[in-house]
Order: sequence, then C-alpha cells, then structure tokens
Amino acid sequence: MTGRHEYKHYINYADLLELRTRLSRVMKMDEHATAKGGYAVRSVYFDNYADKALSEKINGVDDREKFRMRLYNADSSLIMLEKKSKLKGLCYKTSARVSRDICVEVLNGDYSSLVQSEEPILVEFYAKLKYQQLRPRTIVEYWREAYKLKPGNVRVTLDHHMRTSNQPEHFLSSSYPGFPLVNAYILEVKYDQFLPEVVRALTALSSRPTVSFSKYAVSRIFQE
Repeated sequence: MTGRHEYKHYINYADLLELRTRLSRVMKMDEHATAKGGYAVRSVYFDNYADKALSEKINGVDDREKFRMRLYNADSSLIMLEKKSKLKGLCYKTSARVSRDICVEVLNGDYSSLVQSEEPILVEFYAKLKYQQLRPRTIVEYWREAYKLKPGNVRVTLDHHMRTSNQPEHFLSSSYPGFPLVNAYILEVKYDQFLPEVVRALTALSSRPTVSFSKYAVSRIFQE
C-alpha cells in the first residue's frame, strides 16, 4: 500500500468557479461524474465515546486512523468501508465493499457478519468496534467535482454544499435531517511521488494557505 501526499485549502465561491474552469481545460473529469458535473458523497464516520479519532485530528497526532462507510449519489447498492490512515505525513486508504444488509447490521450494533468475512479490513473493523468501542457518530455529505491527471497519479477535487447530521441511523435514508455547513468550499490535491508543475500552477491561489482540514472534525465541532 503506497502512501499519497494530500493537501487541502479553504477556498471561496469565486475560487471554485475559477478552479472549475482551469481544471476542466487540462485535466480529465472523474469517470463517475454525473451529467451535473460531479457526484454526491455521503459518509458515516465512526469514533468511540472518548472521541479518539476527533481528538487525534485536533491535536495533530501523526500516526492516526479513522473508519467510515461511504456511498455515492444516495445509492445503497454500492457501500464502501474505508480506513483512512496518516503516517509520517503520508495518507493511506484501505477499503472493501460491504452489502446494504451488513451496513444496516453495523449501524444497529450487530457485528456478527464482519467477523465471518474474508476481507482483512472488515475483520479489523470488527475488532476495533469491539475493543475500541467504535460507534457511528456523524454523517457528512457533500457534492464533489473530481479531476484526474495520469502523470503523478494526481487527483484534484472541489467539495462544496456540505451537510452534516448527528443522527447516523439515517445514513441509508433517501433524505435525512441534516444541517448545511455554510461557506464550506474545499480544494484537495492528492498525488503519489511528485506533483506536476502544470497542476501546481492550475491550483495556485493567492492567500489560500494549506490547511489541516477534516470534514469529520468540522462536522462534529459544528454539532457541539
């Protein structure tokens, strides 16, 4: 598993429009984009009662991880369990598909199907649900526009129209009681060993410093 570099920037609506124009001229849009030019991402994040994942993010702990389940365009026929890790400045992601039935079981506190799985990440998730007492904590949903470039395996995303909910039991609902995160526009740049100069130029914005941003952390803080 290869680690990737990942940088995030707060942007505003004007930046979003400018970046959309720049990126579309040089990079290919993600193949999963709908006719509207992007896709909806919805995740339910897991944490324990001591808020381990949240506190490690806020305190800048280098070696940290978090688990989430994710679906796209509210389509529960494809649900992914993902483990996001950060180690020595690099980001790692491990994932496996889970069925809707297993997702419902986990949200309801039944983990028996996980321990029977042949997928290592599902077995690890089971262990941490049991021994770290991980539980579903929050939903985060947003609209994503994604662009790709083969050299450097670069992926640039523009995330906006974010919503959050502290009722994770509604993760699979077609609609759920959520609250908008106003003026939350995020530029993310991810790449492997090098970032091509053309992408560096495309994403350059004055007075937009790199930030340590977590949609999970922002949603939890917003809910407090």
